[in-house]
Amino acid sequence: MINRLLKNLDASSCNFLAAHTIARELEAAGFTPLRQEDAWDVKPGGRHYVVKNDSAVFAFIVGKGNPATDGFRIISAHSDSPCFKIKPNAEIYGDGGVVSLNVEKYGGGILYTWFDRPLSISGRVMTAGSDALHPRTHLVDLRRPVAFIPHLAIHFNRAVNEGNPLSVQKDMKPVVGYFSNEQLEDFKKRGGIVKVLIAEEIGIRPEEIIDYELCLYPAEPATIAGADGQYFQSARIDDLSMAFAGLEALVGEADCECDFTRVLAVFDNEETGSGTKQGAASPVLRDLLERLTALRGGGREEFLRAIANTFMISADDAHAWHPNYNEKSDPTNHPVIGGGPVVKINANCKYMTDAQGAAVFRTLCEQAGVKCQYFVNHSDVVGGSTLGNILTSQLDIKGVDMGNAIWAMHSARETAGVSDQEDTVKVFRKFFS
Repeated sequence: MINRLLKNLDASSCNFLAAHTIARELEAAGFTPLRQEDAWDVKPGGRHYVVKNDSAVFAFIVGKGNPATDGFRIISAHSDSPCFKIKPNAEIYGDGGVVSLNVEKYGGGILYTWFDRPLSISGRVMTAGSDALHPRTHLVDLRRPVAFIPHLAIHFNRAVNEGNPLSVQKDMKPVVGYFSNEQLEDFKKRGGIVKVLIAEEIGIRPEEIIDYELCLYPAEPATIAGADGQYFQSARIDDLSMAFAGLEALVGEADCECDFTRVLAVFDNEETGSGTKQGAASPVLRDLLERLTALRGGGREEFLRAIANTFMISADDAHAWHPNYNEKSDPTNHPVIGGGPVVKINANCKYMTDAQGAAVFRTLCEQAGVKCQYFVNHSDVVGGSTLGNILTSQLDIKGVDMGNAIWAMHSARETAGVSDQEDTVKVFRKFFS
């Protein structure tokens, strides 16, 4: 399972490729795609999925029971991770023919971890479609290092190890190469080196590209680490590790007949507040659940009853106790890597977890034979929020926020525990069975 996870992490170099990878795995397991704009014909036991904006995936197995009384069991996660987005007209021309890229920070990444790493480019590109309202989408991943962000030598900044404030606009411009004047003129005529590189990969002319959403990503592959292979390291562990754990559980329990409808909801744009049509703050999940209730003959009242009988696991990774920074952790509630799935609690309701939700999840862990931990912020540290409490603004559902304990969250390379990933899949499978 871990090797499959590492392979999927490598294939999911951006939100669009993550959604594509999940959809590919779902189809291999017998799930059929549906489109929001089409009429649906779903039957008990049916396996289906919907892709939203090429970057969010909602998969479900229709329950055999009555939605009003049996409800939904939902695992939610997100497809996006902090990165650098390439701006339009991205090329910046410097001395000696050096070309850098104008980029914008997406999400809250640890900037200095991106220096001096091999970087590649992935995302989606738009070309002309059947009409102006329906452009054609191309997913692209160069899968080779084409850029890097060179750090300034310590000789020019002797205080670099004493603290180094960074400007994205000044310090984080990736270099793609140096070229002759003839090459530069050719790039400019064809729309710039970014369009040239992407067009060559897709097999089109640069002039055909109408627009793009492209990001830079670390090109190093995911790997097992630690003296006994206890850890795995990769970019985008937060939150693709949880998305793929939910996928593993849904596919693994697909042959189990259940009265309730099982849903895997992988949203986009959690790292920027979820305020998009494919984000958790949108009505996309609520509309899906209401539609499924209606297709089983239920009206508004049946939908509200179904929601009252629903439980959601909001799965987003947690902060692990760090051996070098003990003072950053709560003294009695600091999860460790290898200690099992983590229930996330916040007194100011930044997470959806309450005593009821925590009790449900702890019971599932006990039934699965898995250890369970708690994460609570140090009382002098303000924490962030995640999918759970955002979704409760759209849906009146019970649930719990949880994740696995990881190091270096939002770094260009994060670290998590192999056994934690395996244990989380066990709990998720119990939830879906």
